[in-house]
Amino acid sequence: MSHLALSFYQFFPIESVEETLTSLKKTLEELDAKGRIYISQEGINAQLSLEKGAYDRFCCWKRESPFAKAPLKVQETSEHAFEKLTVKMREQLCAFDVPVDFSEASSHLSPQEWKERLDAKDPNTFVVDVRNRYESDVGHFSGAILPPVDSFREFPAYAEELEKRVDKNKQTVLMYCTGGIRCEYYSAYLKKRGFKQVFQLQGGVIQYAEEMGASHWKGKLFVFDDRMTVPIGSQEVLSTCIYCEEPSDLYYNCANMDCNKLFTCCPKCVQAKKGLCSSSCSSGRVRPFDESEHPKPFRKLRGS
Repeated sequence: MSHLALSFYQFFPIESVEETLTSLKKTLEELDAKGRIYISQEGINAQLSLEKGAYDRFCCWKRESPFAKAPLKVQETSEHAFEKLTVKMREQLCAFDVPVDFSEASSHLSPQEWKERLDAKDPNTFVVDVRNRYESDVGHFSGAILPPVDSFREFPAYAEELEKRVDKNKQTVLMYCTGGIRCEYYSAYLKKRGFKQVFQLQGGVIQYAEEMGASHWKGKLFVFDDRMTVPIGSQEVLSTCIYCEEPSDLYYNCANMDCNKLFTCCPKCVQAKKGLCSSSCSSGRVRPFDESEHPKPFRKLRGS
């Protein structure tokens, strides 16, 4: 493994977003880092990759940066996890579209405390997956509630469904996401709606897997970079090919650029269908099909 995939976030007021963005971009370019970093007046949300040899220099910079207190999650990878470096200003670090007070976010449970809660199997405790359906399809904590949503923007509305299943005055909600930032939003939102006992997994599934392994976890972890999914413990496959329904957790974006739907498919079927999620996508702006064994997210065609 020659590279490292890094992620961190931190909520804090940034006085000069543009100045911070310019400085950060310059530093990451010097380290030949690639990734997606979003900065707003709320703080920073960063996912990036770099060569192992640049890691110490990155850590030295981070210790002197405004983001020094942001916990850093690290995973090994065989190559850059991103195609290019993108550093952008955004109004929201996550597209939630509902104002939240982050001072109201729930308490964190360490991976050890999280495992102990799951070990206890308390019938008055509900585990909620705060990720999109295509993420939970390929991997999730055993027994978790898996909301049928396709984007984080749908989670505020889903709170009404959750209120039908959970007594918000008496029962406990444990929530998790990939790295933790979506739980900061959603836990604050649920508490505003009157949920009394809400806790979130510190560092998300990434930190839990590093410290506790695959205990209570099923399948793989979906990640928003070129790896698409990463194994945690066993190689159990939960999802199926949309065509033949054989077990498969290989994700593809539909080759039709106007569709671009993310779907699971086995290598045989995706080759036969030329990367299309349905026959109706065969006309229009269709990308050439990538027949590689480990497909990456489709890139936008040059000049399109």
